[in-house]
Amino acid sequence: MDRESDDVLALVGPRLRALRRERGITLADLAAVTGVSESTLSRLESGLRRATLELLLPLARTYNVPLDDLVGAPRTGDPRIHLKPIRRFGMIFVPLSRRPGGTQAFKMIIPARPEPLEPTPQTHEGFEWLYVLNGRLRLLLGERDVTMSPGEAAEFDTHVPHWLGSADGGAVELLILFGPQGTRAHLRTAPDPGDPPDGP
Repeated sequence: MDRESDDVLALVGPRLRALRRERGITLADLAAVTGVSESTLSRLESGLRRATLELLLPLARTYNVPLDDLVGAPRTGDPRIHLKPIRRFGMIFVPLSRRPGGTQAFKMIIPARPEPLEPTPQTHEGFEWLYVLNGRLRLLLGERDVTMSPGEAAEFDTHVPHWLGSADGGAVELLILFGPQGTRAHLRTAPDPGDPPDGP
């Protein structure tokens, strides 16, 4: 094994110990959740046990972090993140989150087109939160037909039939957070009518 790999592996133990303490988890609790013995976890954190994929995978799942972050693998030298756009329904989705499960983040681009698309509302599991970055977005949500401008946000249950498109044929850019059923984003842009008034 080369020197660089040795250096990376030598830092795994201290990183695991710091992460566990940051989360406020005892070795006993971690052993119970991961199925890895308390003594093995202790030796792994102290550097007396070499990190293996078999040991690191349950820890990555427990801490809900990518394996690369857990190991602290060195970057390849290029600091840029190479995102892979997904083309679907005539639109472009750029994934902004790598973590499987939970809330997913995307940048969505609706290309300009001379003829507007015919709305085709869809339904599926989950909640969606969106924020318009550029252009004018047309949001069909159930019986509602809403035009949104840059800086406006919306949130809705995706069981309700919905469709996103350009309001004027121009390109639209927006951020989307999509979460599983029961996961919602919370945004307060104005006081709730039930909130007590501010003091004098």
